[in-house]
Amino acid sequence: MIRKIVSMPGDGIGKTVLPEAIRVLNATGFKAEYINADIGWDFWCSEGNALPKRTIDLLQEHKIGLFGAITSKPKDDAVRELASELQNKGYVYFSPIVGLRQHFNLDICIRPCRSFKGNPLNFIRKDSRGGFTEPIVNTVIFRQNTEGMYGGVEWTNPPKNVREALETHPKMKIFADTPSEELAISTRIVTKKATERIFKAAFEFAKEFGYKNVTVCEKPNVLRETSGMYLKIARQTAKEYPDIKLLDTNIDAQMMWLTKNPEDYGIIVAENMFGDIISDGFAGLIGGLGFACSANIGKEVSVFEPTHGSAPKYQMLNPSIVNPIAMILSACMMLDHIGEKEKADKVRIAIADVVEEGKVRTYDMMKLRGGADVFSKGACTTQEMTDAIIAKL
Repeated sequence: MIRKIVSMPGDGIGKTVLPEAIRVLNATGFKAEYINADIGWDFWCSEGNALPKRTIDLLQEHKIGLFGAITSKPKDDAVRELASELQNKGYVYFSPIVGLRQHFNLDICIRPCRSFKGNPLNFIRKDSRGGFTEPIVNTVIFRQNTEGMYGGVEWTNPPKNVREALETHPKMKIFADTPSEELAISTRIVTKKATERIFKAAFEFAKEFGYKNVTVCEKPNVLRETSGMYLKIARQTAKEYPDIKLLDTNIDAQMMWLTKNPEDYGIIVAENMFGDIISDGFAGLIGGLGFACSANIGKEVSVFEPTHGSAPKYQMLNPSIVNPIAMILSACMMLDHIGEKEKADKVRIAIADVVEEGKVRTYDMMKLRGGADVFSKGACTTQEMTDAIIAKL
């Protein structure tokens, strides 16, 4: 069977790394037809829509997508870059990847943060004897993907009916003298159904892959209602898995502890924004965003993407300097999802071999500042890293 995969390069370096991942997929013998789909900044500027309906239709039909990266800019900057014929017609920019998550209810985001032996970017710490240790990091973040702070329910200069509704809450008294035109309001909405679903998925993942604990990472001592719901449902779900220990940490304290004892954490579950923060924190321990992959899982449609941005400053460099490993690992997650785990594991082993061998390294792995001069200092090109991984296969 030849699968049809919707290929969405997007913006910036997304257009560079996604073809490299496809090269690796082809090298495994995976048979697929890649259908290019339009998404990103160019389509916002020319059409007023960064996520055209034709792309949504392709994902609806084929169910699986590989995504590169997108460029997002603040509201006023986005409006200024619209084509002249679209100016002053009410177009509002909204992140297309967030739009995909919400349209298809891709509510479970899985972000593995696993260190590769020999990576010079791995986290190290001093030991009690004055030497150094390199803890093995193997943490998987389950980020709720469609709700919370990223739900998009917000206002600048809230309408009268919104303000009146908010003022029924006693805590709004401190803003009573603030004119509406000086107010910007964002909501944090959490639902019981979605929260139950992500904790069930997290505990099942821990059970399947042998993780000993699940941590709920929130802030229930302050965000008593939303984080409180997370903690309550985490405790309820944990009763079904007596062999898996439930931990709970506050997001601020967790950011300290992840550099104190990262090896202690298996699965971490958090709301959208907190999950975004904690996954980037753990990604820093394993080599940065060049190694950070993710899956957006819905009941029907799933999209796989690296968590790095579009890095437009590197797009025009020729040859390319960027690290394709995060994109390749995201493609591995796609293989896992569609039942091709053997091929996915072979790619991961090939990546591990290249990293440990240390002969081929991208500029970030050499701790160099990005620029055209990195090759003279020994860095490989994007394509050379892919070539090395394919050679190991």
